[in-house]
Amino acid sequence: MPASYETHRKQLELILEAWGMPKATAAGTAEIMSWADLHGIDTHGISMVPPYDERRLGNKLNVTAEPKVVKETPVSVLIDGGGGLGHPAGRRAMEIAIEKAKKTGIGVAAVRNSGHFGACGFYVLQAVDAGFIGLATTSASGIQVAPTNGAQARLGTDPIAFAAPGKPGKPFLLDMATTTVAAGKIRNKANEGLQTPPGWLVTRDGQPSTDPHEVSKGGFMTPLGGTPEGSSHKGYGLGAMVNILSSALSGGVMVTDPTRNTRPGPIDIGHFFLAMDPGMFRDTADFQADVAAFCDTLRATRPADPARPVQVAGDPERRTAAARLKTGIPVGPNLLAKVKEIALASGAEWIMEG
Repeated sequence: MPASYETHRKQLELILEAWGMPKATAAGTAEIMSWADLHGIDTHGISMVPPYDERRLGNKLNVTAEPKVVKETPVSVLIDGGGGLGHPAGRRAMEIAIEKAKKTGIGVAAVRNSGHFGACGFYVLQAVDAGFIGLATTSASGIQVAPTNGAQARLGTDPIAFAAPGKPGKPFLLDMATTTVAAGKIRNKANEGLQTPPGWLVTRDGQPSTDPHEVSKGGFMTPLGGTPEGSSHKGYGLGAMVNILSSALSGGVMVTDPTRNTRPGPIDIGHFFLAMDPGMFRDTADFQADVAAFCDTLRATRPADPARPVQVAGDPERRTAAARLKTGIPVGPNLLAKVKEIALASGAEWIMEG
């Protein structure tokens, strides 16, 4: 049976604490991870426990790290993540950006020396909750994407998220990888022994593949668009932009640095956050009313298939969250078994079924 949101979240917290993460930090990180699973972003929640465990045991992740401010101006802040998971650093960075936006209208934060921070959407919703526009980007830990027309991995999934307040409870929320799919979706297919759809992966020679293990055999993920004919140069360009904002700006190690994954210690991932008050330009209520009306008009578009109405970014995730709050959060049996094994080996209490 799927565990309730509360049980799911508590299980993650227990595992993180067993790894040595401070209690308050573990609670906050578990909240962000379980938020992803609640909203159907199954690639960035409990499915990350196995790779996080592997990284901490391999000295690539410092779970006891606490983020520290290293440089600050009235509108900006630079944070060092201490080589830990990116969730605490990301949350703190956006909190500070929001604090600055309340005073000056805009706040910008960059994070270096960090790790994977989960779903980008969580952080931009922090800005929305304050009545602001939010933007977040992050470089990736894995180098597994070949540029358009390339036969060598140079980029990661390099996600970006953007949110704006509109109708109460229904902000515009775009959260996307700059690849055709997030790496976690491929990992989830592998966990359950399933093939990937055509267009997600190519072999080392650039030929289409449906094998979820293709990247480990020398193949690549595809930039958004999938093929040059499908305009993959757009996904490639967005991925490059994300790395410039996330790593070049923060001083993190660039994804193209040949020593990035061979140097000892944690992988140095960079993040970027922006909080902006629309009140700098016009009445905030009028702005939100226009966003709400705009989104409603998009939803009212005549659908090509009446069974599949037009949605706005954020709608599918909110619908999933409402359903999972009632029925629980499903976890594939193979993944659940892996997480249970890791939890028990770490000395964490197991409170989920299975």
